Amino acid sequence: MIVNQMADEPLLQELGARLMAVRLGRNLTQAQLAREAGVSKRTLERLEAGEVAVQLTGLIRVLRVLDLLEGLNQLVPEPVASPMEELKLRGRRRKRATGTRGGVGGGLAEEAAEYRVWKWGDER
Repeated sequence: MIVNQMADEPLLQELGARLMAVRLGRNLTQAQLAREAGVSKRTLERLEAGEVAVQLTGLIRVLRVLDLLEGLNQLVPEPVASPMEELKLRGRRRKRATGTRGGVGGGLAEEAAEYRVWKWGDER
């Protein structure tokens, strides 16, 4: 079990042991998983051993192949704004586009000038 008070090395070893258990549960060799993940076999060995010198991209690739990448949502959840923060932001959100200003580039006045007012046949 991983707890907040764990030191870094035991935590990495626990993570590595869990990755190895998932790999073995799916009947994959280290070579097969490494090939599918696009990492070296040595990188996978380091991950499973809980060694410190492993790049985060290697871990992400292995998690993707093992279909565990969605677990990162629980590991690092998306920030959720409080109701008060939502109210503060509501007034600042744009409600509509303003278009271009100063008559430069395709404003509504230029477009309106191109169209004539339509009239009924008896009004001509």
